[in-house]
Amino acid sequence: MNKTNKVKRIKQKTKKSLMKRVKITGTGKILRSHQLRSGHLRRNKAKKTLRTHAVPIVLDKSATRAAKRMLGI
Repeated sequence: MNKTNKVKRIKQKTKKSLMKRVKITGTGKILRSHQLRSGHLRRNKAKKTLRTHAVPIVLDKSATRAAKRMLGI
């Protein structure tokens, strides 16, 4: 086979910004945390709201598919 006939495939880079925002479980589910609980003006928000938003959420099917594509999984 000629070198000119080979198609060079480019490796897909992972989206590092998404890696910082999600956690991948052992079974392959993708968990995300709510943005409300992070940082800005937390003391003015209700404590109950902050507690409920501290629990990670499993991404739905379409978002999981898109996230896996961005992560190269």
